[in-house]
Amino acid sequence: MSETTSSTAAAEWKTGWTLVLAASMGFSFFSLLLAAMGLFIEPLTKEFGWTRTLLSSGPSIAVTITAILSPPFGILIDRFGSRRLVLPGLIITIAATCAFSLIDGSQTQWYILWAIFGVVAVTIKSTAWTAGVLGCFSQARGLALGLTLSGTAVAQMVVPPLTNWLIDGFGWRGAFIGLGLGWGGLTFILCLLFFFDAHDRAKAKKKANIVQDEGAKVALTGLTPGQALRDSALWRVGISNFVVMVLTIGLMLHIFPILTEAGVSRTHAAWLASLSGLAGIIGKLVTGFLLDRYRPNWIGGITLAIMSLAFLLLMDGIRSPALIICAMIVNGYAFGTKTQITGFLTAGYGGLKHFGVIYGVMGALMALASGLGPMTAGIIYDQAGGYGPFLLAGAIGCALGGVLMMTLPAYPVWTKKEEGAVA
Repeated sequence: MSETTSSTAAAEWKTGWTLVLAASMGFSFFSLLLAAMGLFIEPLTKEFGWTRTLLSSGPSIAVTITAILSPPFGILIDRFGSRRLVLPGLIITIAATCAFSLIDGSQTQWYILWAIFGVVAVTIKSTAWTAGVLGCFSQARGLALGLTLSGTAVAQMVVPPLTNWLIDGFGWRGAFIGLGLGWGGLTFILCLLFFFDAHDRAKAKKKANIVQDEGAKVALTGLTPGQALRDSALWRVGISNFVVMVLTIGLMLHIFPILTEAGVSRTHAAWLASLSGLAGIIGKLVTGFLLDRYRPNWIGGITLAIMSLAFLLLMDGIRSPALIICAMIVNGYAFGTKTQITGFLTAGYGGLKHFGVIYGVMGALMALASGLGPMTAGIIYDQAGGYGPFLLAGAIGCALGGVLMMTLPAYPVWTKKEEGAVA
C-alpha cells in the first residue's frame, strides 16, 4: 500500500469510524433473533409441544418476506440514503422483537409475528449498513466493511450466553423483551448520534457552503440494474453465496440443539456459541484486511470453502470434545464473512452507482437462503431423526460454493467519463 493510499485510508477512518461503529451495532441488532433463536427452541418446545419444523418455519417466513422486499428497499436507499430509513426501522423492529413475549401457543400467532418481523426488519438488513459504509470508504473499504459486518459476530458471541441468562432469570418471555429493549435501544442511540452516510454528509457540506454543486451528489460509476442482471460474474457471486447461506444459516439456527444432542450441556453450548462469535470477529477483520490487498474472489472462495470443515467435524462418528471446539472456531471465523464478501464483490463487479438496488437483489437471495436453511435443517431432522444428512450436505455444498467463487474473473475497470461503461 503506497504512502498516499495509506494517508487517504487514515483520513477515511478519521471521519468515518463512528459511522462504522453505529453500522456494526445496527447489523448486530438485525442478527439478534437468529443468533438467539436456538436457545428458545427448548423452552418453547416444553411449553407448547412444538416440533423443530414448526419452530424453524417462523424465521424462514421472516427472511423470505425480507427477500421479497429487499430489491425495492434498495431503490429507496439509492434515493433517500440509509439514515432516513434505519432510524424509524429500528424503532419498529424493537417493538416487533418484544412482541414475541406475547406468544400464547397459537401456531397462527407464531407465523404472524414472524411475518411482521420480516416486514419491519428489512429496514435494518445488511443493505442499509453496507451502502452507508461503502459510500464513505474507498481505500479502506474491505476493513471498514469487515468491521461493520462484524456486528453479527458480536451478536453470535454475546447473545447466546446473554439469552441463556435472561431465560434462566426472567423466563423466555422476559428474554424477548430484554433483548428488544436493551440491545435495540442502545443501537438506536448510537445510530441517532453517529450514523450519517454519504447522502447526509453531502447535504451537510452543501448547507455549510463547503460545496456548491447542484444536489451535492457523489459522482458514482457502475452497472445499471439491467446490465447487472446480465452480468455473469454477479450471477456467480449470488449463486455461490446462496448455496453456502442455505447451509450455514441452517447450521446457525440448529447449532444449539446439535451441541446438546452431542452431550454438551446448555451452559457449555452457550459459551461455545460465544466462542464462535469471537472467532467471527477475527474472521471479519482478517478477511477485510486480505480483501483490500489480494484478489477478492480467491480470498472469498477459500474462506467460504473452509466452512465445509465445520460441518464435517460436527458429524457423529467424527466429533469429539476437541473437534467440536475446533468446529465452532472454524464456523465462527468463516460464517459471518459471507455478507462481507458478497458486498465487497458486488461493489467491485457492479460498481456503486446503483449499488442499493443491485445489492438489494443479492440481499434478497441471502434472505431467501436464510429462510430455506433453518426449515431445511428442521425437516431433515424430523424425517431422518438426526442432523447427520444435513451436516454431510453442508460439507459438500460449502466446498462447491467456495470453488465457484474462486473461478470469478478479474474486476472490470470503471471509466470516469461514462457511468456504467467498462474498459
